[in-house]
Amino acid sequence: MREKIEGKQYDEERSLYHLECADVTDCVFAGPADGESVLKEARDIRLENCRFSLRYPLWHVHSFVLHDSRMDDKTRAAIWYAENGKITDSDLGGIKAVRECKDIALRNCTIDSPEFGWKCSGITLADSRIRAEYLFLDSRDVALTNVDMQGKYSFQYMENLTIRSCRLDTKDAFWHSKNVTVYDSTVKGEYLGWFSDGLTLVNCKISGTQPLCYCRNLKLVDCTMEDADLSFEYSDVDATILGHVDSIKNPRSGKIVADSVGEVIRGDAVMECTGEVVIR
Repeated sequence: MREKIEGKQYDEERSLYHLECADVTDCVFAGPADGESVLKEARDIRLENCRFSLRYPLWHVHSFVLHDSRMDDKTRAAIWYAENGKITDSDLGGIKAVRECKDIALRNCTIDSPEFGWKCSGITLADSRIRAEYLFLDSRDVALTNVDMQGKYSFQYMENLTIRSCRLDTKDAFWHSKNVTVYDSTVKGEYLGWFSDGLTLVNCKISGTQPLCYCRNLKLVDCTMEDADLSFEYSDVDATILGHVDSIKNPRSGKIVADSVGEVIRGDAVMECTGEVVIR
């Protein structure tokens, strides 16, 4: 028999600590006591139409559902060390909303959280909007589908990331990442993909200065590049580009095919650079 908790307000420290097998509906976690960790160590819980304004509410939670709920900017570090969760139709605010979590699925969410998704694994994010200055740092086995993303230093030190049909407005994305594949997406950012290994972009629109330098095992398939100058410096690359590239500088190895290139820059290199540039 599941416990039912409905229409309550909690603000004390660990108000529902280690709650098990319960449905929590229309509840508010806020108040003058300003207590932390209200649902810490909960198991098998469903939260629906709840409002959060306290720190650390869902730490070490296992098997949970959060639906149609709101976390404001005071809900700092909301979900840490959690496993096997589903978050739908919810707003997540507050810095560091998700960290060191495993097997969490998010769908139809609005997220405004600096340092979101650090050191996680098995995360899926779909049909959502997210703003995060540092997004998914040092995480593994992550998938994004139909996501509008705004940030700066995104997807750094990640491994096994798949992105489909997303719009990424970022800066130093994919630095030091491994095994990242991006399909049918718009990727806007400066210094994209530096020091990555196994980055593949398929049918993507890429824009921004000095993209895709110092890469290993870089592959572009039928991508376009706008306002992309000094591209591919010191990268090992296999690329087919549709349209024009502003400039290409000292690709280390491989082959780049494009319809036109404003300038191919050779020389002043610190290593041997044998990459081929072919104009259709």
